[in-house]
Amino acid sequence: MATRPADQSPVKVKVTTAIDDGKQKETFELTTFGRYYKKGSSSYLQYDEMMEEGTVHTTVKIKDREVLILRSGVVSMRLHFLLDKRTPGNYQSPYGLLQTEADTRRMDIDFKEESAEGNIEILYEFIIQGSPAGTYQMNIDYKEERK
Repeated sequence: MATRPADQSPVKVKVTTAIDDGKQKETFELTTFGRYYKKGSSSYLQYDEMMEEGTVHTTVKIKDREVLILRSGVVSMRLHFLLDKRTPGNYQSPYGLLQTEADTRRMDIDFKEESAEGNIEILYEFIIQGSPAGTYQMNIDYKEERK
């Protein structure tokens, strides 16, 4: 069952990811537009990221104290976050499917449903194919775009 457009709120999304691999620190920032909606007991944030290779569609599902990020398109990825848990995921690369794990150290979810506004902050250790890939701090801010 698809969510009707009237049930969705247009939002401005800012995603900041800081990566510390022990040798260097890098920060990536994305500002785009997307939509926020509720379905059952979950909240969803959807947005697209334009890359040179094509478009990446991202869905962020928030339910209670759990966050699931699904990316599809030129990049396919599944990231699952549960506080103080190590959760499996995957990343489809040009070289094949890589198994990943996210060891979530901190997760703060703050949102106001009535105004489609919020912030998700996640600090996690990222593991790819069993090898540590660094400490990641991701912030997702979103706010309703009023006309």
